[in-house]
Amino acid sequence: MLRQRSLSPQQALQKLRHYCDYQERCHQEVREKLYSLGLHKPDVETAVATLIQEDRLNEERFAILFAGGRFRLKNWGKVKIRYELKQKQVSDYCIRKALAAIDESDYGKVLADKTTLKWEALASEPDPFIRRQKVRDYLVQKGFEPDRINAAINTVANGRRP
Repeated sequence: MLRQRSLSPQQALQKLRHYCDYQERCHQEVREKLYSLGLHKPDVETAVATLIQEDRLNEERFAILFAGGRFRLKNWGKVKIRYELKQKQVSDYCIRKALAAIDESDYGKVLADKTTLKWEALASEPDPFIRRQKVRDYLVQKGFEPDRINAAINTVANGRRP
């Protein structure tokens, strides 16, 4: 079995500078990359500190961009975004800041649009309870909050445009 040649801390740091310049990264991704390059804990922590000092690694900036991108491109709700950021071991402070950066009027509009589209797609469903449940399940899967989902479904079900 071939053994991967490990890089010196300076070589790894240079690779990570390019890695972080390409796109925003969270601390966990950078640490995993450094470990995969063969560095040990003291060298990894030194490299992470250097990248933070050079402002190439900023978890708050990462969280805000991640949340905004997932909301705009994938139409994820705040619950799903929070979960994904937790999986990436982003701090609670950064998660709160990222979720606060999502515009509430845009968020409500996306929820209303998703609810209306799904409601209309299920127009052939004869049982109104099942139709509501399918729309609710879809919106929960997209990561929206249950109380906002119920309000949006009630609005659409009563024939009003949310």
